[in-house]
Amino acid sequence: MSAEQRDGGVGPDFEAQVRALLAGEASAVRPSPVPYPEIRRRGVLERRRRLAVGGAALAALAAVPVGAYALGGGSTVTSPAGPGPTAHSSARPTPSATPSGSAPAEPAPPAAAGQLLDGITFGLAKQGLGQCLDTNKANHSAKDPTYIDLGRPADYRIILAMRSTGDSNAPGDGYFVVAVREKPTATRIICDISDGQAGLNISSGDPFGDGKLPVVPDMNSGKLYQQSIIDKGNWKLPFRWGIIGNYRGAVARMTFSYGDSTGEALLDHGWFVATGTLDRQVTEAPHLKGYDKTGKLVYDSDQDASYEKTLP
Repeated sequence: MSAEQRDGGVGPDFEAQVRALLAGEASAVRPSPVPYPEIRRRGVLERRRRLAVGGAALAALAAVPVGAYALGGGSTVTSPAGPGPTAHSSARPTPSATPSGSAPAEPAPPAAAGQLLDGITFGLAKQGLGQCLDTNKANHSAKDPTYIDLGRPADYRIILAMRSTGDSNAPGDGYFVVAVREKPTATRIICDISDGQAGLNISSGDPFGDGKLPVVPDMNSGKLYQQSIIDKGNWKLPFRWGIIGNYRGAVARMTFSYGDSTGEALLDHGWFVATGTLDRQVTEAPHLKGYDKTGKLVYDSDQDASYEKTLP
């Protein structure tokens, strides 16, 4: 027996074996590949979020602070989104005659009949908006620091109503109502009525921030033009879709393409609305273009670094 063994020590041959084993285990360990596409996608969304939030913060210096939150239906809000300056409209509605000094009794209708789809009447759209506003009040007390008073239906203009298709994340078919207001705080509501229940997605603030682009697609429009990522490659078809957003400045006309759907977007007091029906699964988001009065291209979503061009 060696001296090292008698004293409880370790011989050099044993140490060499242990080191060899450890080296072999270390060489078998490989770090997971860096998810570059996901990192890039999140980075693009984060840059856009900061841009929108920065604009909202500047506006808040001259007004009261505003917030954004969502209720029901799995809704989430990722950025502010509100109407920009009133600009060209493809078909402005004639204002209802109201006595001087009195407030309107109901929300304003959309600029064009093509913004009320799938047999959803203006009366049903008003009803859905009212249900969403009532749900907001029922789920928050006036003392709740996260509560935002969304006001009355009469404070809004309805810019879109269309059927909604249930998916694995939010089962149950129903209908969407999109409504906007300008005062006291620019606010946009996407209201989803399914199985008699109301879900809200709410954004507020200036969507343009300090950006110079004349068109800003609403970051939450994905709720309107895609189904759950759980159902990727297996959407329920045919699928009614829509996309909304803001335009300003020289924009006089906008076009869209999405799958087999192509056409011209409707312009409504600083908001654009594009809709269609998909008969097949798609992988790319709607493609948008904006033109000035002379027909010059002034916006292309393909050139918008903050616009998510592919579906998750």
